[in-house]
Amino acid sequence: MPEKIIKNPWSKSVESILSSLDVSEDKGLSKKEVKERRKKYGYNKLKESKKKSGWEILIDQFTSLIVLVLIATVIVSFLFGQNIEGFAILAVVLVNGAIGFFTEFKAVKSMESLKELTKVKANVKRNGNVKQITADKIVPGDIVLLEGGDIVSADIRLIESNKLQVDESPLTGESVPVTKTSDVLDEKIDLADRKNMVFKGTAVTKGSGAGIVVTTGMKTELGNISELVDEAEEQVTPLEKRLDVLGRKLIWLTFGLAIAVGIIGYIRGKELMLMIETAVALAIAAIPEGLPIVATVALARGMLLMAEKNTLINKLASVETLGAANRLCVDKTGTLTENQMTVRYFLLPDNKVEITGEGFETEGEFKIEGEEVDPNDHSILKESLEIGVLCNNAALPEEEDSDAVGDPLEIALLAAGAKAGLHREELLEKQPEEKEVAFDTDVMMMATFHKKENKYKVAIKGAPEKVIKKCTKIITKEGSKEFSEDAKNEWIR
Repeated sequence: MPEKIIKNPWSKSVESILSSLDVSEDKGLSKKEVKERRKKYGYNKLKESKKKSGWEILIDQFTSLIVLVLIATVIVSFLFGQNIEGFAILAVVLVNGAIGFFTEFKAVKSMESLKELTKVKANVKRNGNVKQITADKIVPGDIVLLEGGDIVSADIRLIESNKLQVDESPLTGESVPVTKTSDVLDEKIDLADRKNMVFKGTAVTKGSGAGIVVTTGMKTELGNISELVDEAEEQVTPLEKRLDVLGRKLIWLTFGLAIAVGIIGYIRGKELMLMIETAVALAIAAIPEGLPIVATVALARGMLLMAEKNTLINKLASVETLGAANRLCVDKTGTLTENQMTVRYFLLPDNKVEITGEGFETEGEFKIEGEEVDPNDHSILKESLEIGVLCNNAALPEEEDSDAVGDPLEIALLAAGAKAGLHREELLEKQPEEKEVAFDTDVMMMATFHKKENKYKVAIKGAPEKVIKKCTKIITKEGSKEFSEDAKNEWIR
């Protein structure tokens, strides 16, 4: 059994890692080895923060300074026989606490339910056989098999990669799936460039592969982030700060004025008890008992609106913190966007075609110089749209409440085709796909072969400079022409 986790596994060869972790690529770990390693490294879980009990959530509703002032006012009201005022303020305090408690308690329970729904399974080699196990049972040295749609369950050094692409946006913020390799990399490269590694919490979008688990649980990159979050000190929100400041001012102002009125009245010959009661009445009248409930209702409404947008917030006051943000500093497009792309224009040899519609919408117009055109009457445009639809592995939503599946670029090309009435299923009936050459980072292109009238049509898409360099002819409205080097350079420019 290895004595310690391998340092910088991306810079080590597969053979050295297999040797260091004392595991066979073909057989994987034995039952005995798994048991020993789990005893040493523990379960493959992130440390859970301490759960708040219902009582703790309830008590939190009564800890703000303004609410404590109201509670003190209730006590004083009852002491001086002002029962109506006392019950009225007590009702406000209880209603305010109840709204805050039930809203936060429901959010906490929803988050706990989500954790149950997101339990991940993984395919691993054990004793020479492939087994599906829950991710928490993975240990360092396990050989994990990866396929499109899998959620990566640990930090894994890849042994092999077959057109493997991984969505690493939860970890790096990168909006585009990253193509992976099994090659040895430089020791000093950044996290986002470690292309022979896949990390816990990311998702496989395309291809397949296999790798060896090098770190699990809190030792993973996701675990490091989780630890930083746990270490962060809990801060009061802007609203809580302002309410506390208001509470302090109210205490000094109201009680100061009440005491001053009481002393002045007593000096002028009024009865002492009468002036004390008058001072207490003034203090009670000055306290804005409606403020906490108005603030709580407003925040609860904000929390419900966020929930409608599929965003859960487990602390009521955090809604206001989000609203107080007026500037975001980010370095990744995926942080700001919905990870969607839209085809806006087709640049053709003779003109530029504008396409309307947002996101993955399948309704839109095609315009040339502001005039609407039918793409089916424009042979070059129609051919371009067909290629984008055929050379594609994505799928548009089948129903209104379902999601598009696949790479955002490919979904955008399908949506553009749909706007012209060109749908992949219908095109494949007439031009069935015979073969696919998956996107390759070396050639920077993808191709699909389609049978058409006893011939083959090859649809290709990829990096512009790579595709253009391979072309020998260009289609214009006058017909097919030789594609000169000068013309190629102009298109690339």
